[in-house]
Amino acid sequence: MRNPDVGEFIIYMVALIFSLSVHEAMHAWMSNRFGDDLAKHQGRISLNPVSHVDPFGTLLFPAIAFFTHAPLLGWARPTPVNPLAWRNKRVANFWVSLAGVLGNLAIAVVSGVIIIILFVTGAIVFSRETILAAANAESPVMEGVAALLRVFFMSNVGLAVFNLFPIPPLDGSKILASILPESFGPAIESVERFGIILLFVAMFTGVFRVVFGYVIPFAWMLVFLGVRLFT
Repeated sequence: MRNPDVGEFIIYMVALIFSLSVHEAMHAWMSNRFGDDLAKHQGRISLNPVSHVDPFGTLLFPAIAFFTHAPLLGWARPTPVNPLAWRNKRVANFWVSLAGVLGNLAIAVVSGVIIIILFVTGAIVFSRETILAAANAESPVMEGVAALLRVFFMSNVGLAVFNLFPIPPLDGSKILASILPESFGPAIESVERFGIILLFVAMFTGVFRVVFGYVIPFAWMLVFLGVRLFT
């Protein structure tokens, strides 16, 4: 395995910080739409990374994971919400929880469309080594663009799927809670007490790795199919 360089690290961090910022801003925006302006007044409906970055979860731990090839464990500052201010609380809980995932999926889709356009126009090619590469290997700008698109696409597919796991405190647990009958409330609350432990168990036993091993190749297959449609 080749050692990552500084350029790759910068691209990785730019994509991660922006993607996490979109994720949290979408939570804040959706909560405001349902009548809760708490996050809005704290400046969280913003793509400014300063509003969302957590020094440890957004910077330190992802950097350690990048250079050690350890499982990525990262997060942004949680978006504050006031469920008491929501109109139709169960519906609001569903959409506020799902909003961050939708934001990441939107970035993945846009990245995929740009990849298809650049491939069709001959600016980039598919590579066995790096998945995407500049058609002109002597163009550092296009090499950087190809690398950035690859990281944006993969990281946002990964973030969307990761957050859909129904393990507290991930968004998937809140989505599930808003769908299940209210009689499941006590059971869900009891699971929440062990959420962090369950999250670490799933991470270090390879559960996420197995899921991503299917999801990421499937996402790339959709991009390849898009290329085939236009070539």
